[in-house]
Amino acid sequence: MKAIIRGFIALIAIAAAWPASAQQYPNKPVKIIVPFGAGGVTDLAGRLIAQRLSERLGQQFFIENVPGAGGNLGMGQAAQSPGDGYTILLASSSIVVNPSLYKQIPYDIDKDFIPVTKAGATPNSWVVNAKYPVKTMKELIDLFKREPGKHSVGSPGTGTTPSLSIEMLKDALKLQFVTVPFGGGGPMTTSLLGGHTPIACSALGNYVNLIREGKLRALAITTKKRSAALPDIPTLEELGIKGQEAETMTGVFVPAGTPKPIVELLQREFAAVVNSPDVKAKLLQAGIEAEGNSSADFTAYVRAEVAKWRKVIADAKIAKI
Repeated sequence: MKAIIRGFIALIAIAAAWPASAQQYPNKPVKIIVPFGAGGVTDLAGRLIAQRLSERLGQQFFIENVPGAGGNLGMGQAAQSPGDGYTILLASSSIVVNPSLYKQIPYDIDKDFIPVTKAGATPNSWVVNAKYPVKTMKELIDLFKREPGKHSVGSPGTGTTPSLSIEMLKDALKLQFVTVPFGGGGPMTTSLLGGHTPIACSALGNYVNLIREGKLRALAITTKKRSAALPDIPTLEELGIKGQEAETMTGVFVPAGTPKPIVELLQREFAAVVNSPDVKAKLLQAGIEAEGNSSADFTAYVRAEVAKWRKVIADAKIAKI
């Protein structure tokens, strides 16, 4: 009987301690790992969100860029971090793609992370340098068919959903061209602007303002509906090219073992920040449509995306890296 009472008291103590830990959190700076270089869509969203979290929670939330290996270096570092709420991973869709694309990765998406919320997403898009002679997606496809193997298409990195969007289009239309993977959307956009790789497929958020300024030309996006940020860009579906739906998400994860009250607090805070009118507008200007869904809904989304991209990679017969 005494043992039962002692066990009951211990459970009450643990339950009482969890809300206290959440109330005291954060009491020191919080690191947000972005597994890509500065200047890409995940980095841009992260810096905007981090600033508002710092203001709301009274501690500094800061970005640490850890690029390399298609995002695996940064995601691996986050997976190995303590589950105490002081390391957050802000990942793109690479986190759901890489388990099927790489022979070995430094994380287990089911065991090493807790999905917190989907902060938002941006369509993938086919874009060319404004000086490039191609004006429409049809013209680009005709060029690929007319001159097989001659042209190059930039992507923000192996394992990103844009890199797989490229493979999906290649496979669907039996096209031949060279894919050039960069270490993130920032370096890819620099090369695109310089005309070194005048064709690219990447998250629309990497170059919304450059499209508005007329420096780049968007030919099509990969979602089923047009982007609220740039509604004049047609979808591939509208152009009669089916089965190409893809997006680049901005997802929030914490290492496994992070206390539930901290996970819940972070979900509420990230959702509140991305859906605040000014931040939501700024994200949309960058091509990102804000979400902020529940941890449970985001977990279901992650599982569905892992399954989806596993099938895409298998169907396209993409060799593991």
